Amino acid sequence: MRDTIRFLKAGKIIELEDVGPTETLLDYLRLRRRETGTKEGCGEGDCGACTVALGRLVDGRLTYQPVNSCIQLLGMIDGAELVTVEDLAEDGRLHPVQAAMVELHGSQCGFCTPGFIMSLFTLYHTEGMSKSRKTVTDWLAGNLCRCTGYRPIVDAALEACFEAADDAFSWRAKDTREHLRRLADGRDVFIGDSDRFFSAPATLDGLAALYGQHPDATLVAGATDVGLWVTKQLRELPKMIWLGRVEGLERVEDSPSGVLIGATATYQATEQAMTGIAEDLGELWRRIGSKQVRASGTVGGNIANGSPIGDTPPALIALGATLELSSAETSRALPIEEFFIDYGKQDRHTGEFVTGLFVPRLSANQAFRCYKISKRFDQDISSVMGAFRLTVDEAGTITDARIAYGGMAGTPKRARGAEAALKGASLEDPSTWGEAMQALLSDYTPMTDMRASAEYRMETARALLAKALMEMSGTPPGQIRVLAQREAGNDRAA
Repeated sequence: MRDTIRFLKAGKIIELEDVGPTETLLDYLRLRRRETGTKEGCGEGDCGACTVALGRLVDGRLTYQPVNSCIQLLGMIDGAELVTVEDLAEDGRLHPVQAAMVELHGSQCGFCTPGFIMSLFTLYHTEGMSKSRKTVTDWLAGNLCRCTGYRPIVDAALEACFEAADDAFSWRAKDTREHLRRLADGRDVFIGDSDRFFSAPATLDGLAALYGQHPDATLVAGATDVGLWVTKQLRELPKMIWLGRVEGLERVEDSPSGVLIGATATYQATEQAMTGIAEDLGELWRRIGSKQVRASGTVGGNIANGSPIGDTPPALIALGATLELSSAETSRALPIEEFFIDYGKQDRHTGEFVTGLFVPRLSANQAFRCYKISKRFDQDISSVMGAFRLTVDEAGTITDARIAYGGMAGTPKRARGAEAALKGASLEDPSTWGEAMQALLSDYTPMTDMRASAEYRMETARALLAKALMEMSGTPPGQIRVLAQREAGNDRAA
């Protein structure tokens, strides 16, 4: 067991033994190291001013990802290379991304600039990206600017980020890989005492044993939710168990029958596999949070936190996904919809934790659609999330239906009445859809909150069901999807 965290910065290994359970990476940089280039903006992972880059080995390759340091716990960078804006210039010469921002006037007040620079640094080091404004705007969706405007920033990205990397980090990549391999020692990390600690087990058995001893501890994977408990809710969380070092939990296994996703697999790591199941699923994944959120946040965490407005659970419920849970004594599997009992309550026994889930593929006679409705298109929480899987025979008759919504109840929930009403309906005859539309009124009693009124939610839920039925019956998505119109507009602008 190790009682320190270790990471690489500016080519040197740093080892820390005084790491608090809820100390954030941003506080460490600004308060301890006095490196104030990384800014504190929203404190909740929305504005991107605090963006830094973490380098890790992924299948033996050095990969840099942007993260929001305001909600990233310090202990979670164990084993990684930490890159901040102070690290980029070399011998008085600006990094290519920095130079492009200067030349193309990508900064005015400068407060947001370091975050943009660090996001673009990770794009600069990502191979195989298509050179387009859409690529850049997707990459920068988690970075907000209120005075420069985005055009010159996007121009700087197009100028700097789509050639082979040629900077100090690419020159010393071999040494960096060797450092990171040495840091991956496979040992448990435990800093503190039995009353207050930050821990990072390295094995599933170690996690089960530790959580069995401390069932009151907070489990954290990507911290995109738990981080807000710290920065916004100011919760006292004296016992923190980070799952990011547990061997095997990051797995993504694609097979002919479906996709097995480990509890710490990130949205980014699973996006390609989800797109392989259904294009709508891949588009949903792309719209979850921002690049920073998708690089840190995990599918397992989105399920385990039990949010009624989580993006992934309705889609996974409609697809018939199965959740896997484990403890020191046992493991079990259950349909994912049975995990959500009530608002803030899940079917998770004392000492039990989510280890993964299995998402089955669609059969040849099944169709799937899902839609996320939010006030902002990018990086926003759902007002209503609807997902639909229908099984249809050769005559166009619906023989089975699975429908789930988020934002319509205290938990992600199936529309049992609408499902029953759709059985026997015909995709070719819209007059047979009315009973299901009416049944939604009984399936849910939505609430009014800051995101939407109850009336809006119900009307939207019914519209989404009609939209899914129209698409499955043959109406081209381009005629009824805002996304299709948006993409067409982007193409014309380009």
